[in-house]
Amino acid sequence: MNIIQIKNVKIGQGMPKVIVPLMGQSEIELIEELKAVKEVKPDMIEWRVDEFKHVDHLESVQAMIGKLSKQLQDIPFIFTFRSHKEGGNKKITDQAYVNLLTIAMESKAVDLIDIELFFNEEKVKSLIEEAKANHVHTILSNHDFIKTPTKDEIISRLQKMQELGADISKIAVMPNSSADVLTLLDATNVMKTKHKDVPIITMAMGKIGLISRLTGQVFGSVATFAVGKHVSAPGQIAVADLRSVLDVIHKEG
Repeated sequence: MNIIQIKNVKIGQGMPKVIVPLMGQSEIELIEELKAVKEVKPDMIEWRVDEFKHVDHLESVQAMIGKLSKQLQDIPFIFTFRSHKEGGNKKITDQAYVNLLTIAMESKAVDLIDIELFFNEEKVKSLIEEAKANHVHTILSNHDFIKTPTKDEIISRLQKMQELGADISKIAVMPNSSADVLTLLDATNVMKTKHKDVPIITMAMGKIGLISRLTGQVFGSVATFAVGKHVSAPGQIAVADLRSVLDVIHKEG
C-alpha cells in the first residue's frame, strides 16, 4: 500500500489515524471547537463545511479556511462538504459544490479534500486534476446511511475510487445486522490483500458497526473518526476511548 505523508502524519503506516470533525455553525463556534479538539490531540482534523451557516458565501468560507489553517499548524486539514444525499446538512447545486472545493484547493491552506464518488464523474476527474495541480491530496468517498451494499459492490466502489485517481478511498455504510459488519470488514480485507494500491478508510456506522471503527488496522482501514464536541456520523466515540483500544490492538498485533 502506498504511504501518504501529510505534514508529520504517515497515512497507511502504523496505527490507524484518528480524525476528528469540526461541526460548528459559526466562526466563534468553530474556533472554540477547534481549541477543544486540539486538546485531545487528533492525528487529523476535518472541517465539515456543510454545517457552516455561511457556506453560501465563498468569501466567508475562504476566510474561515485561513483562520482554521493558522490554528491547525502541523495537524493535517481535511476540507469536506458532505452532500445532503450522503448525510450532509445542506443541499447545494453541482456548481456550488465545485466552487467550494475549488476555492479550498486554490487557498493552498488545506491538505486534503473530500470528493464524493457519485458526484458527476467528469467533474470528479476535473477536481482530482485540480487538486494535483494545487498539491492537495484527495479522498474519494461514499456514504450509505440506509444499508450495507454487498461485498462485491463495496469492493467495486473502492476500486473505482482508485481508478479515478484518489489518494485515499473511503466508504461508510449502515449495518442492519452483525452480518453486515462482517461484509464490510471482509471487503476491507480483500482490498488490503488484493487491491492495495492506495490507503483505504472503511467503517460501518451506528452501534452495531462500532467494532469496525476499533479494528481497522486488522482488516486494512488506515483511519477512523472520533467525536470532538459533536458527532458527525452514528457510532463515533471519544478520542481517548478510541485510542486506548487502538493502542492495545497495535501493541498486540
